[in-house]
Amino acid sequence: MAKTHRGRGTRELVSQGRGKCPKCGRTGIKLLYEVGEGEEKQMICKTCNATLKNKKAS
Repeated sequence: MAKTHRGRGTRELVSQGRGKCPKCGRTGIKLLYEVGEGEEKQMICKTCNATLKNKKAS
């Protein structure tokens, strides 16, 4: 994980960047990756971000 997503950069976020992922539904994980089309942006977890990037590459 990049250093920007480890701890220091998440201190100013609500609950230090932790919450429920809207894609997979897991709770208590870091929501650090902003994804969305147009004006609708969502914060998703690391595994969901990787899944989206792998689908785009295929």
